[in-house]
Amino acid sequence: MKAVLFYAPGDIRLEEIARPKAGPGEVVVEIEAALTCGTDLKTYRRGHPVMIQKAPTVFGHELAGVIAELGPGVEGFSVGQRVVAANSAPCNRCFTCQRGRPNLCENLEFLNGAYAEYIAIPARIVEQNLLPLPDGVTFRQAALVEPLACVVHGVERSRIRLGDLVCVIGQGPIGLMFTRLAKLKGARVIAVDRIPFRLEKARHFGADELVDASAVPDSVEAVRGLTPRGRGVDVAIEAVGLPETWEQAIAMARRGGLVNLFGGCKPGTHVKLDTRRIHYDELEIIGVFHHTPRYVRAALSLISSGQMDADALITHEMPLERLEEALQLVASGEALKVAIIP
Repeated sequence: MKAVLFYAPGDIRLEEIARPKAGPGEVVVEIEAALTCGTDLKTYRRGHPVMIQKAPTVFGHELAGVIAELGPGVEGFSVGQRVVAANSAPCNRCFTCQRGRPNLCENLEFLNGAYAEYIAIPARIVEQNLLPLPDGVTFRQAALVEPLACVVHGVERSRIRLGDLVCVIGQGPIGLMFTRLAKLKGARVIAVDRIPFRLEKARHFGADELVDASAVPDSVEAVRGLTPRGRGVDVAIEAVGLPETWEQAIAMARRGGLVNLFGGCKPGTHVKLDTRRIHYDELEIIGVFHHTPRYVRAALSLISSGQMDADALITHEMPLERLEEALQLVASGEALKVAIIP
């Protein structure tokens, strides 16, 4: 089968490799659509300490397709069935799983290899995070389930309430999904970005106010200027992953506000914090990582019900042979998500 392999940062190659076989409890899926994402772009640029343990290796993790083979012991699925798979599953036995935080599982099993014609889904993921597709949901739409599940988690942890004022910094695919879900919660949303077409998308996803960070001298002041008496927002969500925007998110929050530092920064980076504000203004600063089986199911429901416009997030479609071009399009800001069709 054809697959794109990661060799080293900046070095990916389309090759012919053996088609995977389904072991006990496993399912082989013929991939109909895979989506690019920010994590794959980071992997392409600098590798990944968790998801890339050795090279060369297949990579990519947002996918949907058709079951091509069932391994021994698999029940509840059939060959030819349309499915979507999340990219991990927890062990449900470790310290963090037993304390209700399966997204932080100490033995989290990851799935890589979406940029290929076929993929073998591990037994643990088959058991917990392989879902049949409802009628009417396309493969492209379904492949959005994994990142949307992460955002559903992020929104729940942000405790957004009806009437809250929420700022979302960064209107890439993750930020746009935050904008949409915050609106579904009944919030007034301020969207911040530097790229005009992303801000236009933010309006489509329900943003009430737009701040072009490239056109204002101070994004923090611009956002605070849109809040009553300049007090700041109830919830600030950072969906970029840069130290400077982490600091901006903290500065945008009102007294008693919540800051969700969702975007992952490069390892080894640091931010400066105003300790007086954190203490005396009682800021709540949280990080949110990954998803759980519950959020995966919620994400598919949001897509199938039409509450999340998956198609609006997919701006391009390309064959597997043009994956590197697709990643470059995402890096340049010209694309949100690219559907890769093997």
